Amino acid sequence: MNVYDFKAKTSRGEEKSLADYKGKVLIIVNTASKCGFTPQFKELQDLYMKYKDRGLEILGFPCDQFAHQEPGSNQEVQEFCRLNYGVTFRIFGKGDVRGDNAQPLFKYLTEAQKFKGFEPDSPSTEMLTNALRSRFPEYLEGDSIKWNFTKFLVNREGQPVGRFEPTASPVSMETEIEKLLAE
Repeated sequence: MNVYDFKAKTSRGEEKSLADYKGKVLIIVNTASKCGFTPQFKELQDLYMKYKDRGLEILGFPCDQFAHQEPGSNQEVQEFCRLNYGVTFRIFGKGDVRGDNAQPLFKYLTEAQKFKGFEPDSPSTEMLTNALRSRFPEYLEGDSIKWNFTKFLVNREGQPVGRFEPTASPVSMETEIEKLLAE
């Protein structure tokens, strides 16, 4: 099994096979427009522009499960990303990424790449951990997605090879991206 076995709903409600991305290096990320991590859109777009011609694709999956930080419609999400961050990579339709109603792709990704903790050197780690402990302690359990902007790195064969928590800057993935693009 790999990510190519899955389909996802586009922002227009159509099903798109992830097999369309065969041979590409992927970053799959759950996103939100009203989150403290939302500025990561800029770094993701920068990575996309830098590496898209070498085979990088970024797939954004808006999610409103985390303190309702993605309240808009699919169209509003698209406009927000384009107007505020110049996003040109694909943003899919909104959906759940954890729990019983999680999209099958995200169930697969979290089984394939377990939660190993937040980045100890990140200034946002303490803030996020404290917020989760006080408001959503159940989110800290298991390997499920903990918050918006959890990023999964997928190799050209469709295998998840890395998980980067919201506290990891997209730029911190660059060395791993370059290695995968060189393979």
